[in-house]
Amino acid sequence: MVAASQNTSWTVQIFETSAAGKKLTPVNQAAPFASALNITINTEERYQKITGFGGSFTEASAYLLNKLSKANRDKILKAYFSEEGANYTLTRTHINSCDFSLSNYAYANVAGDKNLEHFSIDEDRNDLIPMIKGAQRFSKEGFKIIASPWTAPPWMKDNNDWRGGKLLPEYRETWALYFSKYIKAYKNEGIDIWAVTVENEPLGNDKNWESMHFTPEEMTAFVRDYLGPHFEKTGLSHIPILGYDQNRGNELEKWARTMFEDKEAANYFGGTAVHWYASTYDYFPASLQFTHQLAPDKYLINTEACIDADVPHWNDDNWYWSKEATDWGWDWASEKDKYLHPKYVPVFRYAGDIIGCLNNYVDGWIDWNMVLNRQGGPNWFKNWCTAPVIVDEEKDEVYFTPLYYTMAHFSKFIRPGAVRIGFENPDKELMVTAAQNPDGSLIVILFNATGKTKPVKIQLNNNELNTSISAKAIQTAVIRF
Repeated sequence: MVAASQNTSWTVQIFETSAAGKKLTPVNQAAPFASALNITINTEERYQKITGFGGSFTEASAYLLNKLSKANRDKILKAYFSEEGANYTLTRTHINSCDFSLSNYAYANVAGDKNLEHFSIDEDRNDLIPMIKGAQRFSKEGFKIIASPWTAPPWMKDNNDWRGGKLLPEYRETWALYFSKYIKAYKNEGIDIWAVTVENEPLGNDKNWESMHFTPEEMTAFVRDYLGPHFEKTGLSHIPILGYDQNRGNELEKWARTMFEDKEAANYFGGTAVHWYASTYDYFPASLQFTHQLAPDKYLINTEACIDADVPHWNDDNWYWSKEATDWGWDWASEKDKYLHPKYVPVFRYAGDIIGCLNNYVDGWIDWNMVLNRQGGPNWFKNWCTAPVIVDEEKDEVYFTPLYYTMAHFSKFIRPGAVRIGFENPDKELMVTAAQNPDGSLIVILFNATGKTKPVKIQLNNNELNTSISAKAIQTAVIRF
């Protein structure tokens, strides 16, 4: 739908998702309001280049897709990856198993096999690889994949366990080789790995599921002395190595300083990966700005986020717009940090976090599982979560939650290579971000968490766009010249 515009030199489309039931619904421009909030867009203020938005390929999601009919498998993958759907462009997957796997597994299971002569990705052939290839069929522009290990095989670690422990010094070269073996094995399947993170959540997770611990100094040394040189030697230096891969805040600043103040290591680090679990509402802008300023030419990507500690609410759109969600942080946070983990509105958390991240130099934002079932799994550890798409694999039914539409407000319209641009917003209740796509189109995204409709006037040079954003709603305006 193309709405009429006061400016004959542009066309405008406006889409809204709201608690009242709109789901990426086209809406008309509004009549001018005398009391409208003025948002001024400044295309001369240019910030970070956008890498993309998307979700994660996990064994859990892939297994569930295989349980569905072909029609529903295709429906979900088309909804995520086609131009008609959310058009995801940035994704993540796991190297070896993770908590959202059916069991613990690695690609090399022969202890002492330093040259990885028995390396095989056969574990991924039934589910993960078919899911990725299925997504490729529906993606016109293609998508980037970031691969992250939760742990090395237990035989490479000082505790010989899937959970916790550290990489033994004698296996550092072998672990670097593991990355390149994985990348080349996937390449042979027709799947390019765009980037890797060194370790998912290197601070650990209380040994609950697959993990391997690093200090900032240990990870920096591993990249400087082993992984970076190995990539260089094996023709993989074009693949960005992202450090850290855990929560924002003070820890992020500490890790970024260690990574990038070591000039030799900084040459190998392509950027920093972060997660959102340190708070249910705070996106820690100061730590994001600090990391960007320390390494302004590097990637800064949110690689994981999800509604955790909740079993999905089947076919209940209202729950996703209600302040009912809890998170694990309340349990593991220290007493002084528990205030960061109150109950929250799932849609608000997603929309607010993505906008907050974009406005503080994050260039990519990746959700966690794309598909989970009505239990919030499968998950071998039984730490249930919610995903944007929930399925009943026994009845072959699919539910697109409001989180799916929330993600699409960003992924569908802000394209790779877009540049975030400046704006002035005098209303503290309304969140705003704006970007200019490579084709010149302007994207303005509004998020209204209040219980009242807000009339808005978007001004660009001498032109104006009048709109009205509903209570509890996200709105995306696409302006083409």
